[in-house]
Amino acid sequence: MTASNLLPEPQPNLPYTWDDEGVTNPEVPHLVLVVDDSAMQRKMLTKALVKWGYEVMEADNALAGLEMCRNHDVTIVISDWIMPGMNGPEFCHTFRQLDRAGYGYFILLTSKGESREVAEGLNSGADDFLTKPFIFGELKARLRAGERIVEMHAQLIQKNRVVNNALDTIQSLYDNVQRDLSEARRLQQSLVRETSVPYQGGHATMMLHPSGHIGGDLVGQFSASPTKIGLYSLDVSGHGVASALMTARLAGYLSGYSPSQNIALIDRGGGTFDLRDPAETASQLNEILLQEMNTDLYFTLALACIDLETGHTSCVQAGHPHPLHMRHDGALIKRGSGGMPIGLLPDATFEAFDFTMTPGDRLFLHSDGLTEAEDAAGQQLEDAGLAKILRNRKALRRGAFLDNVYAQLAAFNGSGDFEDDVSALVFDYDGPSA
Repeated sequence: MTASNLLPEPQPNLPYTWDDEGVTNPEVPHLVLVVDDSAMQRKMLTKALVKWGYEVMEADNALAGLEMCRNHDVTIVISDWIMPGMNGPEFCHTFRQLDRAGYGYFILLTSKGESREVAEGLNSGADDFLTKPFIFGELKARLRAGERIVEMHAQLIQKNRVVNNALDTIQSLYDNVQRDLSEARRLQQSLVRETSVPYQGGHATMMLHPSGHIGGDLVGQFSASPTKIGLYSLDVSGHGVASALMTARLAGYLSGYSPSQNIALIDRGGGTFDLRDPAETASQLNEILLQEMNTDLYFTLALACIDLETGHTSCVQAGHPHPLHMRHDGALIKRGSGGMPIGLLPDATFEAFDFTMTPGDRLFLHSDGLTEAEDAAGQQLEDAGLAKILRNRKALRRGAFLDNVYAQLAAFNGSGDFEDDVSALVFDYDGPSA
């Protein structure tokens, strides 16, 4: 017995003809709804669909068909065009408006063959149509095409669900990271506990603005005695968490709150300390970074040791921007000759240089985030631009000076969104009598 013998014999008064195509069952039976006001046509279609492996429901009008679609997971609809009440295109249009989880493939059966009628059917939302009379093999091919579309749509929904779940997970992780980074930013800002520090003979003001949540810049101060202080500005290579962790560790080595742990101080015993030669401090930091820390990071440093009674200043410049000595008469002097960054070479040597400040002088230490700040055209501020800003605001003192410098830098940048961290320390020397 051939597959075609399983199909009902053709009836002379029905708009169907048969072919001898074999019968195959789909892996997952699809629920097909047949809507036709002719009981005989429904019976013929249902019998063929069951033989092809489909689950089948029947309705003799569009309203009944819509109710079945609301209550059952119908994946394919085969509907006659002309029916009493709601016709096939109207049925299809309403079917498309139902709140359904998956896609429903809609086939219209019609005796209409003109392009205008075909366009009407497709515009109503139908996926396909067959003109009566048709052969069942053609219907079967259309059904298989419909299955593929329904299954592809289901796969897309599943993949979208997976993607959305992944995005939700990523968003949750991102939110956690953002919270951690915000907390890290607060912790890093706490490394500069005081941004305005008075001394007997001077005043230091500091600012620290990471380009992201956290950064690699650090400024700070420490005291060996009431008349001897140390000021520093450093910049760790790179950005992000690793650089921020490095700055936190370096802050411990140059702490103003734990003198016994500060490698820039010499413990004289009895709770008294003295300033170490800044070149020796740089060499010791270089040794620590290369021998004790397993990292590819390095950093630049400007460290100044100041005697407040005499104004004598001893500095080391290790690859950091030049310390700027602003004389009380307005002259601006670059101090230092560059030097090697710390953490690159085990045999690097560092040399200190000395100069003397007089009352009214100012020392300005900064990271390269200032001179490398860019305007809207991508032009950097450079040394000349920073010098102009400093000279034009030399009359301002204390925090007002540094706040105004940052405001001018943001105005030059245009947005205040800097590519690199921005940090600076300014020390106003008033002299011993102050």
